Amino acid sequence: MKNLAYIIEDNDDISYFFSRALATVGFQTEIISNGKAAILRLEKESPSLVILDMHIPEVNGGDILTYIRAKEHLKETKVIIATADAQLGEFHSNRADLLLQKPVSFSQMRDFAERFKLDKF
Repeated sequence: MKNLAYIIEDNDDISYFFSRALATVGFQTEIISNGKAAILRLEKESPSLVILDMHIPEVNGGDILTYIRAKEHLKETKVIIATADAQLGEFHSNRADLLLQKPVSFSQMRDFAERFKLDKF
């Protein structure tokens, strides 16, 4: 689906905040609060954007990023890592399209998401 974004984040307040920011620039969002559920959704659908926390239950963000980068049907999926763990984020940043250090403001998330909208290409 065009401009579908998965927000893979276990903090309800943050995921809602990110969802609202992405919606303002035209993304349809789906919030996924654990890694196992994220992998199951990623098996079935190819979102154009994934906002990925590194510390989530069941399957960690690094393993989810590895999964995304290994699957042909997800090769066009853009990944923004949004994490409070600077060291872990930096470790995985070479495989992501963007690394954001939490806290992330509404305008930052909105503006960065705008860069990855499919209808801009």
